[in-house]
Formats: sequence, C-alpha cells, structure tokens
Amino acid sequence: MSDWCREPPPPQLLEGIAQFNRGEYFVQHETLELLWRAERRELRRLYQGILQIGVACHHLRRLNHHGTVYMLTRGSRYLAPFAPRCCSVDVQALLDDAAAALREVHRLGPARLAEFPYPARCKAPAPPSQHPVKPRRAVLPC
Repeated sequence: MSDWCREPPPPQLLEGIAQFNRGEYFVQHETLELLWRAERRELRRLYQGILQIGVACHHLRRLNHHGTVYMLTRGSRYLAPFAPRCCSVDVQALLDDAAAALREVHRLGPARLAEFPYPARCKAPAPPSQHPVKPRRAVLPC
C-alpha cells in the first residue's frame, strides 16, 4: 500500500461517497471528477473507479445493460490496485459487491435486466469516520 493510501480521505471524496449512497449518481460523478482531475498521483484512479461504479448504478437504474457491464468492469479495474483499503475506504467490499452485481447482470442479460433486485440505490462503503455506529458492509447494488 502506498503512503498516500494511509492519508485521510479528502472532503470531496467523502461528499462523493455520500452522494453515491444517496443515489445521486450524476452529482457524485461531478464531485469525484473534479477530485480525480485535480489529483496527479495514481490515487486519482481510486476516485475514478468509485465514480465509474456510481455511473454503473445509473446505467442499471436506466436498464442499460451494456453501460452497466462496461462501467462495473472498468471501475473495478481502476479500484483493484487499492484493495483492500485506501483513504479509509473499504475498496475490497466495493470490488466484491461490484463483482456480484456484474455476475447477476450477466446472468439476466439485456432482456431481463429489469428483474435485477435493485432497490432504490447502490451503496459505496463510506470511511469509518462517516459511520456513527458499527460500519455495515456495502452491497452493490443494494
């Protein structure tokens, strides 16, 4: 793990994760894109990966099979080097949940994507400081 993964999460990352968890996928995209573009270190790929998993949730909500598969796959590739944890984010939990969602999306295929057990929103694992009680594991989408 790089030393910068031990850094506390920047406020924009916390806000982007909160937006993601509220189902505000377009807004989280804008928030995390500003953070991603400003960051020059490889840490920018962490922000980009979370952003893209959120975009996958947006595509899933709109029943866009191709967009969901593409963004779950691409976002996971960006996140993988940061597992298990970076900037207090449980990256491994997000990767595991994205992989489970991708398997289900593939199983259903485009014609049956509406059957995906998609409640109101996806979740990203917020850093522990954002949890007033014991953190619960993210389930994507949940």
